[in-house]
Amino acid sequence: MSYSHSIPIEAAPAELAVSADGVAVNPGAPGVSARHRVLFVVESGTDVRLVEGLEEISSLVILARKIEHGREISQLPSVPVQMTVGPSSRPRFAELVFRTLIAKRHEYDLCIVQGYGLAALAANSAAKLTGKPTVMFVCSATEEYYRCRAAAFDGENPYRRFEHSILRTLARLNARSGGRYVVLSRHLESVVRSHGARVEVCVVPAYGVDVDVFKPSTTPKSVLKTQLGLPTNGTIIFSSSRVAPEKDTATLLAALAELVKANRDVWLLCLTGRHEQFAKLAEKFGVSDRVVVGDAVHPTKMLATYYQASDLCVQVSRSEGLGFSPLEALACGTPVVATAVGGLKETIIDGVTGWSHELGNPQDLAAKIAEVIDDPEESSRRAANGRTMVCRDYERGTVFRQLSERIDALVG
Repeated sequence: MSYSHSIPIEAAPAELAVSADGVAVNPGAPGVSARHRVLFVVESGTDVRLVEGLEEISSLVILARKIEHGREISQLPSVPVQMTVGPSSRPRFAELVFRTLIAKRHEYDLCIVQGYGLAALAANSAAKLTGKPTVMFVCSATEEYYRCRAAAFDGENPYRRFEHSILRTLARLNARSGGRYVVLSRHLESVVRSHGARVEVCVVPAYGVDVDVFKPSTTPKSVLKTQLGLPTNGTIIFSSSRVAPEKDTATLLAALAELVKANRDVWLLCLTGRHEQFAKLAEKFGVSDRVVVGDAVHPTKMLATYYQASDLCVQVSRSEGLGFSPLEALACGTPVVATAVGGLKETIIDGVTGWSHELGNPQDLAAKIAEVIDDPEESSRRAANGRTMVCRDYERGTVFRQLSERIDALVG
């Protein structure tokens, strides 16, 4: 039997006005407050939770590159945010970043620029002229993610050696011209330190996890599954990984096929953008009748309920900066199986907070999932350890206080 679960798409942001530069501007933004004025440069889209947290601790203005067939902010923010949307071309956007930071240097106290790509180089170059503090906010290792294309070539995202070389060059240039970073994990700290010898790195896992939203539920899972329209028989395996080179979708689906072959009554729930493509890949592995797909849901409205309804969460990656989905699952008391790569090795400790599986090994992944299913007592123990870790090290309020202190230090 095949389940098709439709997730409602969030409303689009309010219509944007057009500025004199010919770019879109959100008119419903708050005025400048006594807080530090932060200009956030977004080159590749950002999470709504980071935007809302930055707005809480600063007077925020966003300059974002237009994301064709996507969203500059993952969901509609719950607070008004001033945002200018520039061209989709990366070189043209970098030019806009440079001109804006020069022209509006008296209107902001600090520039936070996403990543260490072309836009970051433009921001760091402008900082040399304006003297304004600029910090690169790094959520992923760009060159690592790009290198994953060689292992996951699907015709859509080809690996080109010269493009990889350009990314490495940009990383080194930014380390020399800026050299100031906020990163999500120790793994990312090691990545950016490899770009230059004199870089300044602060580890702050913002946006963290709201443990008052992501928490164990007192409602039985069977009831939650019914309320969400999910299968009520068998085991629900949750995954929020999008189809992308750095996400090992093939290993995940091959593991599911192994479990089905072993007569396990399992379902794979995938809520993510491009879920239609995920469903097509499931057909190739012969497991489409065991996959439930839907669009990504709002992280503070419905997502926690899906974690609570699921029996376990899997994060199957080739590279990962930190990985918030396993942290959210653990906060909900849901056990986690994750690939032993990147930042995931810092949070999913095999035998302590979850299960780690070998990269690219579907048999090992299937075996670890079976362990979770067959030993509910051990699963509960590791998930409880995981929630304790999340509350201690990744709680939303704590990490944004850390980020606020970092902003104070940079501006001061």
